[in-house]
Amino acid sequence: MKKDIEIPEVKDIHIALLYEYNKDFRTKEWNAYIVNNKSTPIELIFVVSKGYDGDIKTATMRHSMAGLEAKSFAKLEFVEDEVLKLNNEFFVTFYLNGTLYEKCFVFKKGTVSEKNTIEIPLLGTKGVLAS
Repeated sequence: MKKDIEIPEVKDIHIALLYEYNKDFRTKEWNAYIVNNKSTPIELIFVVSKGYDGDIKTATMRHSMAGLEAKSFAKLEFVEDEVLKLNNEFFVTFYLNGTLYEKCFVFKKGTVSEKNTIEIPLLGTKGVLAS
């Protein structure tokens, strides 16, 4: 029954967008990262991302990785400026100690900008965290 299903709360896992310099193209760009701020590693990670606003939708991107060590991060994808004008959703699923966790992180349209960046200590730089 539905009442018997326990959905564990996701803590200390984040999606961050960082405004970084790309040496190859000599420009700054936004890149998405998954951050594991837990003291234990997570396993079998799947991230599905997409942008949307009404009838406007981007292609769906899918990423997977075997694991992510404790207190570490991994780059997911480059995010174009045009896509940042849309709501951007990152649906994350992973295993921790044999339990499946999932959470949807959303960057609302217009919220990703240099003025909205905060210090992200684990990454050693400024970025925007999803709600």
